[in-house]
Amino acid sequence: MPPSQPIRAARGVRDVLPGERAAWAQVEQAAARVARSFGYQEIEVPIIEPAELVERMGEDTDVVAKEIYRFQDRGGRWLALRPEATAGVVRAYFEGGLQAGPQPARLYLLGPMFRYDRPQAGRYRQFHQLDVEAIGDPSPALDAEIIELAAGWLNALGLRDVRLELNSIGDSRCRPAYLRLLQDYYRPHKEKLHPDCQRRLETNPLRLLDCKEERCQPFKARAPRVTDHLCEPCQEAFSEVRGLLDAAGIEYQLNPFLVRGLDYYTRTVFEFQHEALGGAQNSLVGGGRYDGLASALNWPDTPAVGFAAGLERVLSMMKREGEEVVPAPAAGLLVLPAEPGLSVAAAQVARSCREAVATAVDYSERSLRAKMRAAAKAGARWVAIFNREEGARKVVQLREMTSGEQAEVAWADLPERLISS
Repeated sequence: MPPSQPIRAARGVRDVLPGERAAWAQVEQAAARVARSFGYQEIEVPIIEPAELVERMGEDTDVVAKEIYRFQDRGGRWLALRPEATAGVVRAYFEGGLQAGPQPARLYLLGPMFRYDRPQAGRYRQFHQLDVEAIGDPSPALDAEIIELAAGWLNALGLRDVRLELNSIGDSRCRPAYLRLLQDYYRPHKEKLHPDCQRRLETNPLRLLDCKEERCQPFKARAPRVTDHLCEPCQEAFSEVRGLLDAAGIEYQLNPFLVRGLDYYTRTVFEFQHEALGGAQNSLVGGGRYDGLASALNWPDTPAVGFAAGLERVLSMMKREGEEVVPAPAAGLLVLPAEPGLSVAAAQVARSCREAVATAVDYSERSLRAKMRAAAKAGARWVAIFNREEGARKVVQLREMTSGEQAEVAWADLPERLISS
């Protein structure tokens, strides 16, 4: 970058400015409130993880093959910025000894993730997710609980045009035979498939059902369905999940093409999709049961289920549906010294009021009229105005900005006056 050019943000990232932060806070606070109401506890895991932890997710995934921010530290260790949180949460579950406590461990996380993806509308290289995990119990009832939690969060945000899609992809007992059947079906058509699908046919055939390429759709439509080839335990588990969702009044659509193309995923998979997103990137929430992940990370075999949700997409859909969030003003009270040399007194007034209301001081040398205009623009509910003579008497003129009502109030009485108004 030429020295004369101002330094700007890196490509593919964005700032969240104060005017947007109220909407972010609403989404995050609703997530925490709903998760806690189901008995989930907040966890934090590092943004930097061993690269191997991420790579164990699967070499055939775009995340591992193309999108990892991977680097070597000064000690020669390969590290990665986390592209998702599930693997890190599973690692923390064992390293932190949570497996020795009550099971399942119900955990949630809010924070940034990183992928070297092609920047485009609504997709960033630093993005944010809600991650919810229940680790240590194989019960299908937890699958339904996780789905109900996600539905509760989206409902709390007022999102309407959302549908739940549901499928089962079997487990290590029944899926291998199904994958061989899928390969046998697709191989005669291999040359007609998209190049990525030609590769996946041999390396990860389940991902063929997730293909969005137009040329592959006719073959996908006639492919054998995984739900027709489930073993009895998987059928029973899927039936229990559906029964629990029915009992909770949660509507869903069965989608035999909904998959998670990694070996450690088992049985239930689901997505909450929004009609307005369209195309291949229409998922707000995606998750499922991943009973094989712990062993893939060289920890003891442990059942788990969870989901991840992109906050940027959720915020985008809230805005599209007209869910307007009005940010609170930076300060409910602005103290406006009307003359120079009153900064110490103004700070003292503000200090006494902050437990009653958010309070700031306009220390500028602008005229009182200009300060009043700025206070109105900032959305302050009150202003406290005083000159040198009023400062000596320790009083202010407290004005309510909307009504214009004004009264002289002693400094000592301001907090109570603000609370009672």
